[in-house]
Amino acid sequence: MRKGRPGTEQHPHQRIVDTLRTRARELKRDTLALYLAAGDPRTPWLARVWLLAVAAYALSPIDLIPDVIPVFGYLDDLLLVPLGIWLGLQMIPRDVLDEARERASQPFEEPGTLRRYGTFIIAAAWLVALVAAALLLRAALRGR
Repeated sequence: MRKGRPGTEQHPHQRIVDTLRTRARELKRDTLALYLAAGDPRTPWLARVWLLAVAAYALSPIDLIPDVIPVFGYLDDLLLVPLGIWLGLQMIPRDVLDEARERASQPFEEPGTLRRYGTFIIAAAWLVALVAAALLLRAALRGR
């Protein structure tokens, strides 16, 4: 055990755990901030589309690389989703993002509202993807 100030003892790995907890809180805040910023009229439409795609992918049970494949199955979750969130953060104007982060740091009055909107957005994104896939398949089969 490493000794810090008198009366406090900290496990050697505690600093790593504390850093991971801080990063997790920041990720949670930034994810909610992205959601809030996407609804702001000052956010460019390309950023909104990107954020919808990242959210749909992150919350979807379908992955580019199935999770059952050892090690590689989780790479898309560990690399693509954070990269998508980072790119989304870069696409939003700084003042919009700052306001969204401030709002995300405060508790919601209606926690169920966010869940309903999120569910609707994901369902709509998958419905659009399925219709597009069906139309492409139909066009391909007609071309035979």
